[in-house]
Amino acid sequence: MQARVIQSIAEVEPGTWNGLRGTDNPFVRHEFLHALEESGSVGAASGWQPCHLLQEDDNGDLIAALPLYLKTNSYGEFVFDFAWADAYKRAGLDYYPKLVSAIPFTPATGPRCLVGRSQDYAKHCKFLLAAAVNLADETGASSLHFLFPEANELQQLADAGLLLRKDCQFHWHNRDYESFDAFLGEFTSAKRKKTRRERRRIREAGIRFEVHTGLDLDEAKWEQLMPLYTSTFWQRGRHPYINVEFFRTVSQTMPENIVVFVAYKGADAIATAICFQSTTTLYGRYWGSSGFYDSLHFETCYYQGIDYCIRQGLQRFEPGTQGEHKISRGFVPVETWSAHWLSHPQFAAAVDHFLGRERQYVDHYIEAVQDHMPYRKHGQ
Repeated sequence: MQARVIQSIAEVEPGTWNGLRGTDNPFVRHEFLHALEESGSVGAASGWQPCHLLQEDDNGDLIAALPLYLKTNSYGEFVFDFAWADAYKRAGLDYYPKLVSAIPFTPATGPRCLVGRSQDYAKHCKFLLAAAVNLADETGASSLHFLFPEANELQQLADAGLLLRKDCQFHWHNRDYESFDAFLGEFTSAKRKKTRRERRRIREAGIRFEVHTGLDLDEAKWEQLMPLYTSTFWQRGRHPYINVEFFRTVSQTMPENIVVFVAYKGADAIATAICFQSTTTLYGRYWGSSGFYDSLHFETCYYQGIDYCIRQGLQRFEPGTQGEHKISRGFVPVETWSAHWLSHPQFAAAVDHFLGRERQYVDHYIEAVQDHMPYRKHGQ
């Protein structure tokens, strides 16, 4: 067996890559990663230089793979290490470049070590992790980071010497609800009335919604939606992470994985939420609007997605990072993880100490959030 680094996912045939276990997750599919590269959304200019790691047998057949990037910044990761980079700088050391195994601009939990379906997962994951650490040494990277790995990968990462970091997101879980009203039936009376009032405001404002998949989204539709999507970034003084070429491409190559909610007032599209889906999960990714309307954000980004999951029988809705306002709307705290290897022993020890204290804070935070959930207590 041997490890090989490729500079583009295009060096692997789509069917070969997608034959690996874990690629039913839309974000690690060949089509998604290739569209990021071909559109220029990732590359040297964005600070995400592909250096995907392959494990092949003596015949050159793919056994396992690791999506991997050489990073020259920390943007688009959603696991914030800016303080670590600043500490390196103040010590006269270079934090960048670093190696990152993650999906660019996508804070969604998913597999990182992709292994052949008939292969020994633990064995080949161990091989990939060792090869990634070696690559960090060879490239002069200060560190190696795995962002939003699946829970079953954590032990492998810890055994390889990486430090585990805990965080929290808010996800919605489908309890086999027959309808949105049945879902609201689990709320306390006050929270149920508040949610219905928010949804009623949308109807009273004359706003209606349409749901599109990639099959419905042609070039003209994306041109209509892009100003809404980009507005969120421009308002924060940032350039949009992903360009229209990416969305056009994935609409053609993986249309079944795209779900877009569009709000209309009259004939005008006034808001959108761009999502992806697997066979079990809806992933909220990007939203934007042309103006402020009471409760429009909650309806577009949360209630439309919940309603869709109930209709389609999806088990989970991950709307993205942060946002405590999700709690009162039925999203519950869920642990998320990352793993980190730093080549500098003293900095590694300092980060390890910090992570231990941070995990205690996250645990206390999750416990405190439970008191603010909208669901009725047992027996009420």
